[in-house]
Amino acid sequence: MTELPRPVGPYELVRRAGDFLFVSGQIGLRSDGELERSSVEAEARQVLVNIQKVLEAWGASLSDVVDVTIFLTDMEFFPVVNRVYEEFFTPPYPARKTVSVKQLPLNARIEISVVAWLPQQVTGS
Repeated sequence: MTELPRPVGPYELVRRAGDFLFVSGQIGLRSDGELERSSVEAEARQVLVNIQKVLEAWGASLSDVVDVTIFLTDMEFFPVVNRVYEEFFTPPYPARKTVSVKQLPLNARIEISVVAWLPQQVTGS
């Protein structure tokens, strides 16, 4: 099984509520537990890879994502994050909001949380 990112606090990576998966905010932690810091582009890519892994562990994919929240410590990162985002998401894009924040856990520059729609299987009558 793919190594999932570990929470950096007292929360779950994902919670299911009915037909929705709520994926907690992910930062650019690599599989070695270190934060990707080589570039904003690489950090954004690692964040989205982490989200992809969490979704896949629940039988979902990025195409199931209906809502995205992006937190940036500097709005100067916005164009770079958009370019990386387009590598992972295709039309129809999820609804999205981007928020500038003062600081993120572990001094990450980017954090992204998503909500995915994953209908529960309906079995026999």
